[in-house]
Amino acid sequence: MKAYLLSLFNSTSEKLNYLNEINLTFEIPKNLEHGDLSSNVAMLLTKSLRKNPRQIAEEIISNFELDKDVISKVEIAGPGFINFFFSKNYVATIVKNILSNEKDFGKSKKYFGKRANVEFVSANPTGPLTVGHGRNSVIGDTFANLLEAIGYEVDREYYFNNAGRQMRVLGDSVKLRYLNLLGKDVVFPEDYYQGEYIRDIAQSLVNDFGEKLIDENPEGIFKEKAEKEIFYEIEKTLKRLGIFHKIFYNEHTLYESGKIDSLLNTFKEKNLSYEKDNAVWLKLSEMGNDQDKVIVKNTGEPTYRLPDIAYHITKYERNYDLIVDLFGSDHAATYPDVLAGLKALDKDISKMKVLIHQFVTITQHGEVVKMSTRKANYITLDELIDEVGVDVVRYFFNMRAINTHMNFDIELAKKQSDENPVFYLQYAHARICSILRMTEAEGIKLSIENLNLLISDEEQKLLKKLSFFEEEILQSAENFEPNKVCSYLEELAAAFHKFYTFCRIIGVEKNLSEARLALACATKIVLLNGLKILGVSAPEKM
Repeated sequence: MKAYLLSLFNSTSEKLNYLNEINLTFEIPKNLEHGDLSSNVAMLLTKSLRKNPRQIAEEIISNFELDKDVISKVEIAGPGFINFFFSKNYVATIVKNILSNEKDFGKSKKYFGKRANVEFVSANPTGPLTVGHGRNSVIGDTFANLLEAIGYEVDREYYFNNAGRQMRVLGDSVKLRYLNLLGKDVVFPEDYYQGEYIRDIAQSLVNDFGEKLIDENPEGIFKEKAEKEIFYEIEKTLKRLGIFHKIFYNEHTLYESGKIDSLLNTFKEKNLSYEKDNAVWLKLSEMGNDQDKVIVKNTGEPTYRLPDIAYHITKYERNYDLIVDLFGSDHAATYPDVLAGLKALDKDISKMKVLIHQFVTITQHGEVVKMSTRKANYITLDELIDEVGVDVVRYFFNMRAINTHMNFDIELAKKQSDENPVFYLQYAHARICSILRMTEAEGIKLSIENLNLLISDEEQKLLKKLSFFEEEILQSAENFEPNKVCSYLEELAAAFHKFYTFCRIIGVEKNLSEARLALACATKIVLLNGLKILGVSAPEKM
């Protein structure tokens, strides 16, 4: 429906040039009496045209070349809203569109030929993925799915650091546990890794080498073994969620390839850095940020800013049209430094989209819970998957706006009732599959020949909800809001359940039965396509 209105305004703009100045948007009125779609275009033009918005609205409408088979009427409401009412027959044609496109319905070619890089997870291999990583993982993968749905060719990328202090601490932690297992008296510093996974890695080294590694450097076999084992577990966890990265970029390669030294020289040549207190500082205060920051410590070790800028330069070198970074809220204060550095190097940062998600709290019976039995202060993502299942984990992480703190309610997640949105949606899909099996047994076949019979309020509401799917996917992708897909699907499922309550398929006149069956099939397709974008399964039986 929105596509028709856009074409209508485009053709009208040939007569009214001022329509070209406006970015047209259409909203679904909250009150159904106000039409199917509404535009505030007249109010947006009031200032530039110096006219009353109702007068502008009347002028626009008088220049429309309306197809009465599509638009039944157009009204001006309030201060100047233009409300559009679509004919029932036109609304019903969405069923033909859905059935003919099937799995491709909802997809768009708007960004066909464009390439996007979505970097997400990017956890250093120092321990298992936590529920915080889980939110990042699921949202990042869903972002990639959405971008692919609107035409992008997407590379999913994982950036990890196997160098630096954290990795040295990891190697030390494994060696200390190794010595402990051999009966040596050791003391673990407070900030060292002490989870059960560290014991498992150390035990495997004891099993393989006995006491032969007592004098080995922690940054040798201890760190290498830990990195290998932990990263294997990380990939295994992501695979459980259906997440597969195309690119794994190792920070260490930035040093091996000379990109770090090259970047330092570039900053120096461009007079963007200086030395002070035996450290190298980046002139961020001259780039629009609050103050200068250290990029190389007085120990000679770079801060995160230097390799991060070098890393993102490689993304520009790979010629992406869109570069997406997904971080936890602990990065909110730091990424602007990287953007400022890139901009100073004449990189087009409008290509970059940095998204920050908030933290996750696991609750049950209204209280924060700790599910882990490991000696570590986090809940692993694997434990959460074991507790509630992959579908629930993916859906729950997607259903809240990323800029809001999330309470993951275990009690709700495990419910097999309409209270659980995952169950509610999957039941709607399974219910339609059951209807199809029943109608097949009755010899009823769908038909698109009599869609004009779908005129009841429940049928029309369901049809209109289906017609907005393509627009919902496009907007959710462009605005990076997978939670909007969840909201849409829940509203669609509610519309279907109400339709099926009032509109029988079996036991009514043949033509009407076939038309309603076609509507049910169209709903099934949209539910399936939407759940697929979210990475949630659509069972045929429950």
